[in-house]
Amino acid sequence: MGTCKVMVVDDSALMRRLLTQLLRDAGHEVVTARNGKEAVEILLAEQPDVVTLDINMPEMDGLTALSLIMAARPTPVIMVSSLTARGALATMEALALGAVDFIAKPGGTISLSIDEIRTQLLDKIQGARRARMKPARLSRALAQAPERQPLAPSSAALRAGNDARQERLQPAPARLAGALTQVVLIGVSTGGPRTLEDILPPLPASFPWPIVVAQHMPGNFTSAFAERLNQQCALTVREVSETMPLERGHAYIGRGGHDVIVAERLGRLVVTLRPESPEHLWHPSVDMLVDSAMKVLAPNRLIGVQLTGMGYDGARAMTELHRAGGRTIAESSETAVVFGMPMELIERGGAGVVLPCHEIAGQLLKWAR
Repeated sequence: MGTCKVMVVDDSALMRRLLTQLLRDAGHEVVTARNGKEAVEILLAEQPDVVTLDINMPEMDGLTALSLIMAARPTPVIMVSSLTARGALATMEALALGAVDFIAKPGGTISLSIDEIRTQLLDKIQGARRARMKPARLSRALAQAPERQPLAPSSAALRAGNDARQERLQPAPARLAGALTQVVLIGVSTGGPRTLEDILPPLPASFPWPIVVAQHMPGNFTSAFAERLNQQCALTVREVSETMPLERGHAYIGRGGHDVIVAERLGRLVVTLRPESPEHLWHPSVDMLVDSAMKVLAPNRLIGVQLTGMGYDGARAMTELHRAGGRTIAESSETAVVFGMPMELIERGGAGVVLPCHEIAGQLLKWAR
């Protein structure tokens, strides 16, 4: 494991001390800051490789500090967030402002629970130091004007985006499973929230195929994430919290802390949840999602999309899908925040098409014609 310089920003002296010890034990160099204002000053002097940034701090909160960090010296930032609903909303805002990842702050007695996040935090730091920085996005403006696109999509995606708000006023009717010609399966991890904001908003409400997303994310955050996307998209975006029929014009975000699968119930295609499988390292598992869909649908009725993220989840199943006749897309290194999961798919020969994220919506629209 390579070492790097990490700046720990937290108003809690205990939290700073525990995180510093954890990181130094792993061989990292550590500098600390007590609040956002101090963090911005230290950033320029110390030039850390990665920053861990608390959200709730006096003098200057984490979101304000993050926006200044991205303006002064763009640096990979991992947000340290509470597990509350308010914390989840702030975390989604931070990801839009440029943070590459987040980790849930330990609950209860911090000194006793810090070990619970040790491995996860060290893994996220390794991923963050390799992350491709993207320009900050003004999320509030986007929520008010979903027809605007932060990156230039293909011409087909742009035309669809311009009509998005009008189409959403007329919700697309549900269709029976037999009428759904395709189902789109998306696997994504680190950097996923912002990447999905480049792919789903350009799709019109009339997009004919349901989309199921396995985004590696804790359970306390996926509801806020789905709601955020729903505000930006012409598609109806829902968190999978129970068994739901698959409908055109809908995107389904698998609930964190579970695995999400496609199944058939009473002649209809549905999306539902399963407890986290111990056979898989990441959850919701992309491999399990694709495997489940291949059990109920022919490969030529499935499209697999492998996006940014650490590790290799989804590469095995999407390669099998590709070899069986299904269509697959891998995000290119040009835009992937972390080029791990899509690289695995490409190296295994499972990528039918390799595209930057802002061209993926256009490809899906092309196939939907």
